[in-house]
Amino acid sequence: MQTWSVGVLCYNEAGSLEHVVAHLREVMQKITSTFEIIIVDDCSTDGSGEIALKLEKQFPEVRTVLHQQNKGIGGALKSIYDNSRYENIAFIPGDGQFDVDEYLPYPVVAPGTFISFYRKENTSYSVFRNILSLFNKKLNKVFIGIDLRDVNWTKIYKKADIDQLDLQLTSSLIESEICAKLLFLGIKVIEVESKYLPRTSGQSKGSSFAIVKKALKDTGVLISIMRKFRKDRKKK
Repeated sequence: MQTWSVGVLCYNEAGSLEHVVAHLREVMQKITSTFEIIIVDDCSTDGSGEIALKLEKQFPEVRTVLHQQNKGIGGALKSIYDNSRYENIAFIPGDGQFDVDEYLPYPVVAPGTFISFYRKENTSYSVFRNILSLFNKKLNKVFIGIDLRDVNWTKIYKKADIDQLDLQLTSSLIESEICAKLLFLGIKVIEVESKYLPRTSGQSKGSSFAIVKKALKDTGVLISIMRKFRKDRKKK
């Protein structure tokens, strides 16, 4: 039986966080006897941090990381990877749009692989958000060597694989950095179609101007990171 660390990304998710964590805990109990749930509250202003601390007191498997300033999705993901202790590492959004029941068929993740869930074409997104997603996918394929259906959706990694990557980015492109490095190292990807559930509360933050601006800036940085990573690995 494998052990699991699952991070919950939280920024102003007071309306959904308790349900998401409770459901995730039920699913994890079916998969493994040893797991942790790491709630990363990214300086919420709606009381989400207080809810996270309450859940930590209520459930022994829950841990919280409270950001004192907003670091964005990349910084929140980095906090999950830095604080995870167990064999498999996954992350989900705190808005409830990922159905955690989709983890049930994968209690065991084989060494040398990672699982990448992908959403089908999203008709609920704005035209701008869909164009942005397509642009990001093309950039990943042409300049970074990633040909995944959905690099930005939830995944399951092996902690041992993440620990060897020396992650450089703290923007939303951190997932592109992880996937590019893992694929270069010969780690095989298993892509799994995923449902994209409607929000029951809160607002989407993924296409804010600040996030888009930083992601565009970091695309060039990631290209340089990958050139150095490939060069250094070929020397070994």
